[in-house]
Amino acid sequence: MPFSYIVNPQKRIYFLYIFTSIVLAYYVFKRSGIKTKFIAYVFPKNIWLSNSALIDYALIFINSFVKLICIAPFLVYGLYIAFYTNEYLLQQFGYPEITLTKTQTLILYTFALTILNDFFSFLIHYAMHKIGFLWEFHKVHHSATSLTPITQYRIHPVELLINNIRGIVIFGITTGMFDYWSNHAVHKMMFLGANVFSVVFLAFGANLRHTHIKLTYFNWLEYIFISPFQHQIHHSNDAQHYDKNMGSKLAVWDWLFGTLLRSKQVDDIHFGLGGAEDRKYNTLSKNLIKPFANFYERCLKIIGKSV
Repeated sequence: MPFSYIVNPQKRIYFLYIFTSIVLAYYVFKRSGIKTKFIAYVFPKNIWLSNSALIDYALIFINSFVKLICIAPFLVYGLYIAFYTNEYLLQQFGYPEITLTKTQTLILYTFALTILNDFFSFLIHYAMHKIGFLWEFHKVHHSATSLTPITQYRIHPVELLINNIRGIVIFGITTGMFDYWSNHAVHKMMFLGANVFSVVFLAFGANLRHTHIKLTYFNWLEYIFISPFQHQIHHSNDAQHYDKNMGSKLAVWDWLFGTLLRSKQVDDIHFGLGGAEDRKYNTLSKNLIKPFANFYERCLKIIGKSV
């Protein structure tokens, strides 16, 4: 359930990550020179009680049930993939002549899983923007006209399934490879633990990505890591900002694919899809049903052209 996310260090809205985000928000607040109270700056009612935010709150509950019913039972497949990956490598190459120590395994595994997860997360996100059928479902996330940390969970259940399948497959293959290279030096349950890089990422303002608080990094650093404001640019309804800054943690993928925008290149932004499109997603039912309706219309157009 969503309430358990607050005490789960693997979730973005874990209470310690919320605390560090508030500290960083205070830093931005003091530098901005805004003449208002800090609480009013961080928690404005027109954002946290907006219609868009209320849809966010509803979707986090709906998606928690989807994960419980549809995804949790399949997490074991990650371990199956790890087992068969290890078996495949044994059959193809035999036992490795040199194996990793437990310490080497944990360090290199953590690094590799972070890079691979981030890269394939970028590719899936890129596909969501570039492939029309997928965009219809991803559009739900971009339909938010105001951002709060809960907007992170404003995704259509179909996208939720796609993202989790990606995560399970990457986890399974990576775990199987390191299980082979370490000759089972690390118990598989340890691979399921919290990733130190994820902890650092979540603690250093990840919750501010879906807010109005403009936390930027040094210009050179935004070529490497996506800052909170860079992700806010990704949610802009300005056509010049479409399909930009699609990286999760790392900005290098956007840099390589030509989709990077740094904070200094953008001034004011407004969130959402823009104009009439925002009104098409201004209720919970529209966010759940509209993607399927649009998907159906796209199918009819394709069928009509092929006849």
